[in-house]
Formats: sequence, structure tokens, C-alpha cells
Amino acid sequence: MKIIMLGAPGAGKGTQAIMIAEKYGIPHVSTGDIFRANIKNGTELGREAKKYMDQGLLVPDELTVKILLDRVAKEDCQKGYVLDGFPRTIPQAEVLDKALTEMEDAIDVAVNVDVPDENIIRRMSGRRACLSCGATYHIEHVPPKTEGICDHCGQPLVLRDDDKPETVKNRLKVYHDQTQPLIDYYAGKGILRTVDGTRSMNDVFAAIVEILEK
Repeated sequence: MKIIMLGAPGAGKGTQAIMIAEKYGIPHVSTGDIFRANIKNGTELGREAKKYMDQGLLVPDELTVKILLDRVAKEDCQKGYVLDGFPRTIPQAEVLDKALTEMEDAIDVAVNVDVPDENIIRRMSGRRACLSCGATYHIEHVPPKTEGICDHCGQPLVLRDDDKPETVKNRLKVYHDQTQPLIDYYAGKGILRTVDGTRSMNDVFAAIVEILEK
């Protein structure tokens, strides 16, 4: 079962990817984690990626796919995997498909966690973080006992720059320009399945499980 997770930033696809991986005993493969692991372990691919990252450049698609294929070729991925964070663009999807085809492999299903922009802006701008102990809250869903104060260490809570409405709007614009076309791409391949991401985390997960077990 090879799965790709799609959805806007803040849609909850990363959380769902972790839950899918746990339920089915398959790895949650995040490109960010793979990059960090290769760089930390000093692999040849990691050193090559670091050259670009140190210059503030994007790692080329071909190299990213090489690092990804190296990860999914490992024994723990033999029963499948959940891809989170890649591909982000049509060219990346095409490079990935070509590489998998050469390995006589393919993605089985692309799960799109669909959440309207206004919901995402409300979700993310409601987040609050404690910079002292790392605890996170949400003013609607997981509020602190005392407004603006961390339950654990009593330090002030902040709205991170990444979660400010103007930043979220910019991230959503990039998503719509670059990543949303993947929805049509995988629909054209007949493997796209969409779930309503505005429901509770457990309801979204139940809908995904129903799709995967059909």
C-alpha cells in the first residue's frame, strides 16, 4: 500500500499520515526527515543535498527523488509507505512516477485532505506556542487554563510568525499555484480520493481507512 498525502498547509495531512502509518505498520516517509537523516549520517546523497541547502537553494527534483527512492527501497517499506511532503509540483510527480515505473512500482492511492482556505486560516491563526517549553495550544480547540499563559511553565504564549494570517495566506497562494494541480494530475491517473478535512481528526481518519480498505 503506497500512499501519497495531499492537502494545503494546515489541512492536517501530516497527522493523518502518522495515524495511517501506525495503523498499517508502514513507515511515514517525510521528505524533511529524510533530508535531515541523510545529512546527519553524512551519506553521499546527504552531502550533495547539503551543498544546495547551504546556499539557500532548493534541492533539485532529481536529487530529492533519489533520496526518496533510497528510503523507500529499505526493507521496512516493502509492505508500503505513506509519502508526506512530496511531490509538491507536477514536475516532481512526473520524476517520481518515471523512477517508480523503472522499478516496476507505482503509487496506489493519493489521499487529498480537503479544507477550505478560510478554515485553515482560522485553524492556524488560532495556534499559540510556548517558546520556553515547546507546548502548543489552540485558542478554540485546546485553550490554556489561563489566557495567554502556558499551563506547564507559566510563560507567555505567542502566535508564531508562520501562523500569522498574512503568512498563512501567502503559503496558501503558493499551494494553490504549485501543489493543487497535483489533485488533477492524480485524478487523471484514477488514484485520487478526497476526504472532508473539516471534520474531527478521528472522523477524517475513519474516512481514509474506509477508502484504503475498499
